[in-house]
Amino acid sequence: MKQWMGFLAAVLIAAPMQQALAATAVVEVKALENSTGGGSGASVSVIAGNSFSVSVDPLDLWSAGALPRWSNADGLAGPLFATGFPDTNGDDPGVPVGTLIGGDFGLLNLGGLSAPHGTLVGQWGSGGNYFAIGTAYTGIALENTLNLFYFDSNNGDNSGSILATVTAVPEPETYAMLLAGLGLLGFAVNRKKIPHA
Repeated sequence: MKQWMGFLAAVLIAAPMQQALAATAVVEVKALENSTGGGSGASVSVIAGNSFSVSVDPLDLWSAGALPRWSNADGLAGPLFATGFPDTNGDDPGVPVGTLIGGDFGLLNLGGLSAPHGTLVGQWGSGGNYFAIGTAYTGIALENTLNLFYFDSNNGDNSGSILATVTAVPEPETYAMLLAGLGLLGFAVNRKKIPHA
């Protein structure tokens, strides 16, 4: 019986400890290979039912083709000018400072979503509707796999990539399970102590 108590306590502690700390992954999403217009999503694991967030540096750029079609993860929604430096991921339009490199190309309607071309979008599992992520997003994971895409209808001339930081945040119930498991382990260890004679 005591062995089973020890085993049960170990299981109760180990399971929540795997999720106890927020897990972070940095995912490279490529405008060509990970386009909704002919590519496949860059996949990342999350925990269904738990909160997660995605963030992308607003200075990280990718392109839908010839100028002025450069944008960040918020898409081609307005004027964007060259800084004269490569972006945070090394992509560089190669034009002088102040050159117009991005503009407003309107909204694309695809897969249940209306968003600017070049927006970072997500999709759950192996299908379903897209949802806009952009440079910052927080939500509840509907499935265990999040696929990230460059939102576009034609990926033939896309280039560049962005780095998306995905953070899975455990729910408060996870911490309650961890504390309960530690309490049971403490109880089991305390019962095993042999009094000194």
